[in-house]
Amino acid sequence: MISLTRRNGNAVVVNADLILTVEATPETMLYMVNGERIVVKETIEDVIKRTVAFRRRIHFQDVGGGR
Repeated sequence: MISLTRRNGNAVVVNADLILTVEATPETMLYMVNGERIVVKETIEDVIKRTVAFRRRIHFQDVGGGR
């Protein structure tokens, strides 16, 4: 799960595994696999960084046993 910010300033937590595509239109729009669209304040690069960090945390837990 990654934490992002909606246009209105409210926090939203998104399951990164359910993001289909991300587009700048010029706002950052997340297209989810269920057809939902979420507009967020973060840039595409921020969404990518948070998704990569999320996946690293998950991988570390699986491989490292959560040390």
